[in-house]
Amino acid sequence: MTFEERKEWLVENHRRLLEKENRPIEGNGIYERYENPVLTAEHAPLNWRYDFDPQRNPFLMERIGVHAVLNAGAIKWQGRYVLVARVEGNDRKSFFAVAESPNGVDNFRFWDRPITLPEYGEPATNVYDMRLTAHEDGWIYGIFCVERKDHSAEGDLSAATATAGIARTKDLVNWERLPDLETRSQQRNVVLHPEFVGGKYALYTRPQDGFIDTGSGGGIGWALVDSMEHAVVKEEKIINRRFYHTIKEVKNGEGPHPIKTPKGWLHLAHGVRGCASGLRYVLYMYMTALDDPTRVIAEPGGFFMAPEGWEYVGDVMNVVFANGWIADGDGRVFIYYASSDTRLHVATSTVDRLVDYCMNTPADGLRTGLSVETINHLIDKNL
Repeated sequence: MTFEERKEWLVENHRRLLEKENRPIEGNGIYERYENPVLTAEHAPLNWRYDFDPQRNPFLMERIGVHAVLNAGAIKWQGRYVLVARVEGNDRKSFFAVAESPNGVDNFRFWDRPITLPEYGEPATNVYDMRLTAHEDGWIYGIFCVERKDHSAEGDLSAATATAGIARTKDLVNWERLPDLETRSQQRNVVLHPEFVGGKYALYTRPQDGFIDTGSGGGIGWALVDSMEHAVVKEEKIINRRFYHTIKEVKNGEGPHPIKTPKGWLHLAHGVRGCASGLRYVLYMYMTALDDPTRVIAEPGGFFMAPEGWEYVGDVMNVVFANGWIADGDGRVFIYYASSDTRLHVATSTVDRLVDYCMNTPADGLRTGLSVETINHLIDKNL
């Protein structure tokens, strides 16, 4: 190919990818997966990756590689379905970029430039997995993981620390960086509740002893802070615990902020267990009371979603992860989940279906005998 022929080929293939229609797949009645991912590395704009000057790049090589697009915060913004995605380069560094769609399931396009996020304190080595919350105070907050080198173990090149970074915006373009969350432990999955609770900001936390291992961290926590401009966690209460021999045996964490319904707050979370092939990440749901968001009123047993088919394959195998969903005005819910730390998908459901799933699915009895008893009970009712 000549330079111009190759350029024409790149542009045409990119256009076809962006305009590809996405169709739902009938499934378990709780939600519908869709045939195609909504965002992949190939969705990244060509001018982020290629130098189109034939003098500087005569072979039209990709100069800056994009390796993966995953773990996106989500928001309905000015009538569009908007994602703040984690984009990972070939250099292993992640950054945030905004993509929008007219319908929430296909035709996602990145904005012209990635987010320029101001630094706070020691510059981050890496940032990722932003949770977006449009808070009743009028700001849109993004809380994300900030990874830095663990200076107490300089000789260990894999030693890192995890902190919750905080930024806010009014337009998703200009971001104000606030001080990192102050806590006694490392924090990797922190989510802002969308409403004030007793006049304070409420956070879902995940205390952990190390960068990867939760250690003594018991599960998903709850903390109240006086201000997001200097957020200090003085006390954490575990509201959703880990349990032996369950989908959340090793660790668990809040996904996006919960959705308010007439029957309670809908929560989407991830659970992690160990298996022969490593750590397995799945999604699960639970509900908390409207009058007390720390009180769990329902939690279906087992996972809500696990990797299926080719979702198993990718950079980190056997993983689904979600930190963004959108509840539309008509009750439809768009769940944006990543598979194997590589690509981003969508599944759709409704508030009514998700509430029904949470309120009427049997809880985990935590042992085999009770699981069999639950199945027999269903069989008896069907007979």
